[in-house]
Amino acid sequence: EVLRFLLSNLHFWMEEYRFDGFRFDGVTSMLYVHHGIGAGFSGGYHEYFGSEVDEEAVVYLMIANEMLHSLFPECITIAEDVSGMPALCLPLALGGVGFDYRLAMAVPDMWIKILKELKDEQWDIGNICFTLANRRHGEKTIAYCESHDQALVGDKTLMMHLCDAEMYTNMSALSPLTPVIERGMSLHKMIRLLTHSLGGEGYLNFEGNEFGHPEWLDFPREGNNNSFWYARRQLNLTEDHLLRYQYLNNFDRSMNQCEAKYGWLHSPQAYISLKHEVDKVIVFERAGLVFVFNFQPSQSFADYRIGIEVAGTYRIVLNTDSKEAGGFNRVDESTRFFTTPMEWNGRKN
Repeated sequence: EVLRFLLSNLHFWMEEYRFDGFRFDGVTSMLYVHHGIGAGFSGGYHEYFGSEVDEEAVVYLMIANEMLHSLFPECITIAEDVSGMPALCLPLALGGVGFDYRLAMAVPDMWIKILKELKDEQWDIGNICFTLANRRHGEKTIAYCESHDQALVGDKTLMMHLCDAEMYTNMSALSPLTPVIERGMSLHKMIRLLTHSLGGEGYLNFEGNEFGHPEWLDFPREGNNNSFWYARRQLNLTEDHLLRYQYLNNFDRSMNQCEAKYGWLHSPQAYISLKHEVDKVIVFERAGLVFVFNFQPSQSFADYRIGIEVAGTYRIVLNTDSKEAGGFNRVDESTRFFTTPMEWNGRKN
């Protein structure tokens, strides 16, 4: 009867409310009899196929996914799993559990930890690349920079961590561009693009965070006198041309339009050719594009040679420093970049 109730519940929301799909919360606690408590997952297969697996829970998830995809072919199911259970996101016909995507929960945790605990010059470029690329081959992953919890009262979004109180005093285009706002806007764009392009096969954003929404979300409750004041998203902020939120919104639009054109989310995983700890430079190739990030807080680089596999002439298609994105327009977007047949960083050119 419990199984019947759970399956009918899924069917009800799809049939009556036309849901796009479901995110199954806390899947790790369902998959194992220890519920993931006090357990570490190193990636060894003995951790996933032994007596600690809750077989009844796995069978339920298989049936649920098979039912949803059979009755509603367009339905998307996402597993919130931190264990890395193999085949969790493969079809039942291939021996999988049947989810379409797994949430990359380690990614937002990484970004918050970095912003809370490290100075810019202390960023571990190798660890950033590892965390973003650490997923099972052939199983699709949803990457995201910050969770919905960080937009709720009591926590902080990336933009709040980056700019803090200056969000309320220096986001006007009429005020001087302070070092805090300059750094915050730059890293906000770079973190989102790096996560979007390297972190998975899907991208998740909590509404408003794409342009650095300055307020948390708080629903009516006893602690705020049942107020609706913060139960909102001020999307109008991007339409005010006297505020800098427009620039972050412009970049987010350009980033998603660029992905729609070149399709890196449905391309094979990226090949990272450079993760330089001193220069703080990351270079990788995906979907025929070359992504170059400079996280060095105090140095720009001219004539910086990078390796690339496919020879040819390259041009800029997305630039975090463009004027439209609130940058300084220091990069000439009309520049063309030419390969030379000399092996570099393990690439042919």
